[in-house]
Amino acid sequence: MEPSGVGLSRVAVRVPRRIEPVDDILVRSGCGPLERRMFAKVYGLRDSPTLAEGERMADLLVTAGRAALDGGTAGLVLYGHTLLMAEVDLFGDFPDRLRERLGLPGARFFGVSHINCASVLRSVELARRYLARPGADPRERVLVLGGDQGSASDRGRYIAGTTVAGDAAVGLLVHGTAAGARYRYLAGASGRDTRFHRNMRMTSSAAALFQKVCSEQAVAVLDRAARAAGLGMDQLDLVMLHFSNQMFTRAFSSQSGVPKDRICMDLLPELGHNFGADALMALEHADRSGRLRPGDRCALVAIGLGAYFQAVVVEVLDERRPAGPEPTIEGGEF
Repeated sequence: MEPSGVGLSRVAVRVPRRIEPVDDILVRSGCGPLERRMFAKVYGLRDSPTLAEGERMADLLVTAGRAALDGGTAGLVLYGHTLLMAEVDLFGDFPDRLRERLGLPGARFFGVSHINCASVLRSVELARRYLARPGADPRERVLVLGGDQGSASDRGRYIAGTTVAGDAAVGLLVHGTAAGARYRYLAGASGRDTRFHRNMRMTSSAAALFQKVCSEQAVAVLDRAARAAGLGMDQLDLVMLHFSNQMFTRAFSSQSGVPKDRICMDLLPELGHNFGADALMALEHADRSGRLRPGDRCALVAIGLGAYFQAVVVEVLDERRPAGPEPTIEGGEF
């Protein structure tokens, strides 16, 4: 029997050729030795992907989107992003140029923003709702793109006492049916805490409170998503968590009861935080490294300043595709 429900393709990830030490970014941001040691030793942040000379964020988005499409098509494109202005290449007629380069000139295009790093997983949820609408054709597909250019400004890249953000792009297809997909969508949940609406303009006391309750809120949203999928959090095989820092991961593990060995944070030292792409990058890494098996239930969790929270629970499927040659890997893919 073919699996039912909405399906998700494998995730395509693209990062720049250049990897920059986090410490260099902190120095440019005016951080002192104590905070720099904190980022390295306590937070576990070492490197951050940064566009090299001549590279453009739009190119990363296009190559991620083409890989996700895999020669197919989509009637709707949703682009989740945190930064409102990433680079000159993303201004003006960017949606038209992107659709043309993706081979989707007739597709509808919408940006999903103003919820910061929750935007990409929220785009997955919006795609699921769109495909589940009355009268939808099960053959419909939505291309979800995510990514921001953190290196456009160190001021927006460095979040005091929390993390440093890099440049990366992700793409995946959301299918009207789970047949032939890599993952089956099981459930999702979202949340917001309006106490932190001032975002990066929060007072120092509000920022300290945000750090304290952030993991609690993320755990609560994940719990709702798991319950909606008919699962307890102890039944989740893996959690793909927001890559802010190791301290947050420890707090999340303690408060949720999810053991740290079931939280996929392998990429944190080498790629660090990449806005809303983190959880999908972790899912792709776990899949590519052979950690996932059909039947595994995986939870993806994102947190956006503001404060916004999004969780999505998926089940790994057997794609049952015939064996073939290995795909060509473009430079900069992890």
